[in-house]
Amino acid sequence: MQPQNLLNSFWEGHPVSTNLPQKSLTVSDIQGRKGGVPLVCLTAYTTPTARLVDQHCDVTLVGDSLGMVLHGLPSTLGVTLEMMVLHGQSVMRGLSRSLCVIDLPFGTYEESPAQAFRNASRLLAETGAAAVKLEGGVHMAETIAFLVARGIPVMSHLGLTPQSVNVLSGYKVQGKGPDAQRILTDAQAVSDAGAFAVVLEKIPQALAHEITQAIAIPTIGIGAGPACDGQILVVDDMLGAFADFRPKFVKRYAELSKQASQAIEQYAAEVRAGEFPAQVHSFGQPA
Repeated sequence: MQPQNLLNSFWEGHPVSTNLPQKSLTVSDIQGRKGGVPLVCLTAYTTPTARLVDQHCDVTLVGDSLGMVLHGLPSTLGVTLEMMVLHGQSVMRGLSRSLCVIDLPFGTYEESPAQAFRNASRLLAETGAAAVKLEGGVHMAETIAFLVARGIPVMSHLGLTPQSVNVLSGYKVQGKGPDAQRILTDAQAVSDAGAFAVVLEKIPQALAHEITQAIAIPTIGIGAGPACDGQILVVDDMLGAFADFRPKFVKRYAELSKQASQAIEQYAAEVRAGEFPAQVHSFGQPA
């Protein structure tokens, strides 16, 4: 019997499992979606959230927004590399399909390409994430090229860059009027430098459309309108779990903060009234 027939005969009695591990998406897969079905992206900071996100998202970002969402910081500037490693490890335990990208925090890559490589390589080695994200355009092009040439995929971030909040004087819309050319130039620079995708945050939708048409890599919008190649939101924002503020560009798909508050209020009331725990929540016979 021929080898192929032997193989076919073996598999006839050994059906292939339908529960084989899913193949993780790669950087090339994401690049290949340019101009195709829009990319779905969300942040995640913990294993349980990563498991929920992984079922539906192409890219999961371990964003430095965790400083504000989870740690109560006033901005992302206080986030450390150690915090990103810890949360990156947690998120990776919950992913099997989605591409994991992790933020380089403020102060860990701006000094030089060598500094960026040292910290980016640590993030990938210690978390298992597939790529890093960093903020900046023309002035970061050399660093992006340096990282990519050394095996570290890079996602860029332009427009409103939260790590530059002090220079930008707040969280304002970027790219209005003459400033549009700056962001368009930045987008072309990061694309030419080898970034595999770029996040466009809080810019006019006409500018986002122009950039999306002009560069070869996917654009992922957050407050940049529908013309981008994909969309990303902070998961706690879209679930209504983070209620400190509500950006205009966020659509609330749930109101978890309100529901959780109501549930905790009910629990407290039942404990004080002696209604919880009831017999159904207890073991053995009542005393």
